[in-house]
Amino acid sequence: MSTAAARAALADMAARTAIAAQLSFVLSDARAEDQPLVWVNDEFCRLTGYAPEEVIGRNCRFLQGVGTDRAMVAQISEDLHAGRTVSVTALNYRRDGTPFWNHMVISPVRDPEGTITHHLGIQTDATDQVLQERARAAELELLQQTSERLDLLAQVADAIAERLELTDAADAVADIATPALATWGFVALVDERDTVRRVHVAVADPQDDATARALEQLDHTWITTCAPQVLQALTADRDDILMPESVDVAAVRAGTAPAQLALLEQLGLGSVLVVPLWARDRVLGVLGFVHSQARGFDARAVITGAHLGRRAGLALDNVRLYRAERQAALALQNRLLPRPTPVPGLDVSASYLPSDRQAEVGGDWFDILTLPDGTVGLTIGDVVGHDMVAAASMGQVSSLLRAQAWTGAEPVEVIRGLGGLLRHTGSVDIATCVYLRWQATPDGARLRYANAGHPPPFLRLPDGTVQRLDAPPTLPVGLDDGTRPATQGDLDVPHGSVLVLYTDGLVERRHRPLREGLRALADALAQAPASGAQEIRDHLLQRLAADRLDDDVCLLVVHCP
Repeated sequence: MSTAAARAALADMAARTAIAAQLSFVLSDARAEDQPLVWVNDEFCRLTGYAPEEVIGRNCRFLQGVGTDRAMVAQISEDLHAGRTVSVTALNYRRDGTPFWNHMVISPVRDPEGTITHHLGIQTDATDQVLQERARAAELELLQQTSERLDLLAQVADAIAERLELTDAADAVADIATPALATWGFVALVDERDTVRRVHVAVADPQDDATARALEQLDHTWITTCAPQVLQALTADRDDILMPESVDVAAVRAGTAPAQLALLEQLGLGSVLVVPLWARDRVLGVLGFVHSQARGFDARAVITGAHLGRRAGLALDNVRLYRAERQAALALQNRLLPRPTPVPGLDVSASYLPSDRQAEVGGDWFDILTLPDGTVGLTIGDVVGHDMVAAASMGQVSSLLRAQAWTGAEPVEVIRGLGGLLRHTGSVDIATCVYLRWQATPDGARLRYANAGHPPPFLRLPDGTVQRLDAPPTLPVGLDDGTRPATQGDLDVPHGSVLVLYTDGLVERRHRPLREGLRALADALAQAPASGAQEIRDHLLQRLAADRLDDDVCLLVVHCP
């Protein structure tokens, strides 16, 4: 067979293959005006629903429709004109109008001289693939949006949990949520009459912070003018989802003072979304988001805002309730603590510092009493627990110890008697404490003491030496059944000495063991001024309790002049 015959046979085979293939083939004339189709195979007819006589001589744009990407069409034309092969997936339409995704590969066909004479198009129905990819993309986008929303809610929850004041917590909610949802925003807290009593403005761009602070300083009338939805949010049902609305700029201009208007326009007035901050039984306030664009909020922002209002509102309510309980416990504890009165011959100074931790109000106490025989009773203790119960138990334990001390008994007997009374009354309170009896002498004082599981007192002598009062302690009150032998310490205290009693909150930290804390206290006492008890107390607090407190602190300093 000659070479020409072989080429003809191969060409014929290629043509029959294209006709029989399960792929759609078309051939268009690149040299004719409008590049009409000159040949299509049967698969093209099955794919599009068109008969050959309906499409031969026409440009293939008849497959385009209202959903076809016009920019893509223009790019295809540009690439073909430049002689480049095109591979795209476009939305096309069959003869009956049904859409399908058409994956096309269009290649130039050249003659022996390299001139493009035709374009060969291969087409496949990619509808299932495109729909699957879009479904996967939609799922991924939904997961991403859900993850972002949960992350935002977690950030807000963490910020609220770190704050003890309702106003600080509310400000944090607006500061964290605003950059994620809007151009700027605000949180407004209301009283029981739904009257706005405080407003904080948050911004997404730090450069707008000065404007936000200036707007906060003005009266709050701009809130309901800029966002009438505030009143709607305050009266909405718990399950209502409020939708964003365009800001009525004309109403804002008519209803705000010039200074307010200038700041509002500087921040931007487009659309606003307001959500109520739902507590357990009422609305604490509203959270507002303002976008500079008229349609700045999508469905994602609406859903996120609704979740935020509910969860942040409940968390803020927890802060409010905690604050109320903490204030009540502190009031109770402070009411039960003694008010130090002058003791002849002694310079005494005491302090009580509550813990910085949330829900941490404990049973720390101290007491100073002048006994009937003229001696002075000194005590410091700590009831186990950190709540209202511990504070109330502290009052009972301290009162019973005072009653025992009033009998004039030795310190070890006072501690034993306290334990016996608690067992007799059926109390399950457990407390550590130290009781000391101070008796003045010509050379200073005679000191006797007993320790029930409490950190040891410290004594600084006139020469600056610091020693621990290490008489063997008994078990804490409430754990000792009174059958074990108990001892008490007995020592002379010269003039110029300083006695320090304290609770473990002064020396114990999460990151520092008790032993190191005791060493730090001894060092601080050695370096304390030689002046009065108050100056020494302030020095110890500055050195040991200036940072965040993990526990309550009681400190009692006694200076023997």
